[in-house]
Amino acid sequence: MITEVFESRFFGTNTYVVGCLTTRKAVVIDPFGKIADIIGAVKKWDLKVEYILNTHAHADHVWLNGKLKKIYGAKIAIHELDAPSLGKFRWYLLPAGRVRLSPPADLLLNDGDLIKIGTIDLEAIHTPGHTKGSVCFRHQKKLFAGDTLMAGTVGRASLKTNDFEILLHSIKEKLLVLSDDITVYPGHGPKTAIETERKYNPFLKADEKWLKEFLKDPARFWGQRPKDRQDEPSDKADSH
Repeated sequence: MITEVFESRFFGTNTYVVGCLTTRKAVVIDPFGKIADIIGAVKKWDLKVEYILNTHAHADHVWLNGKLKKIYGAKIAIHELDAPSLGKFRWYLLPAGRVRLSPPADLLLNDGDLIKIGTIDLEAIHTPGHTKGSVCFRHQKKLFAGDTLMAGTVGRASLKTNDFEILLHSIKEKLLVLSDDITVYPGHGPKTAIETERKYNPFLKADEKWLKEFLKDPARFWGQRPKDRQDEPSDKADSH
C-alpha cells in the first residue's frame, strides 16, 4: 500500500495519496496545499486516481477537489450529511479570501461503506462531532482520521457546526474500539496510534468536571488542555 502525505503551510492540513501497489489505482484524501505535490506523487508511483475522498467539508480539506477532478476525472466522495456544504465555504477560511467552490459529490458515503481501489478496501467510519458528516477511512492497520482524532488532541469544537460531546462519543465508540496497533493519520499534525491516544490524549482522559465546564463554552476553553498527567511520556514512540 502506497501512502504519501503532504502538509500544507496554510492551516497545516495533511493531504494523503493512497495507492494500490498491484493495480496502481489510487485515492487522494483531503486535497489541499500545493497541487504540484499531489501530481508529483501520482507520477512517481504511476497511479490512476479514481476517487477524491473528503473526511469532511471544511475548506481546508476540499480546496483542490475541483482541480483534481478536472485533471484525473476522479469521483468526489463525502458523507451525505456534509455533501451540501461543499459549495458553502466561508470566505475567511480561504487563502487570501479567494473563493473556490467544490463540485458536488459524485458518491455519498454512509457508515460502513467500502471504497475499493485495487486490492485495498477503505472503510468509511462515520464519526460525527467536528461536523455532522465527518468520516474516517480505515484499511487494515491504517486509519485516516481527518479532524476527528489527532496526536494529543481532538477536532475543534468551538464552531456552530461542532458538537464536542458527540465528537468524544464518536471517538470512544468508533475509534478506541479498534486495535491498539492501528496507525492514525490525522488531518493535521504527526501520525500517532490508537494505543497512544487511548493512554495519553488529554481530551480522552479528562475528568467529568472539566468536560462539563468545557461543554458550557468550548470557545472560551479552546486551546487549553486538561491538566497535564504525570504518566505521559516525554517523547511519544513513533507509530509504525
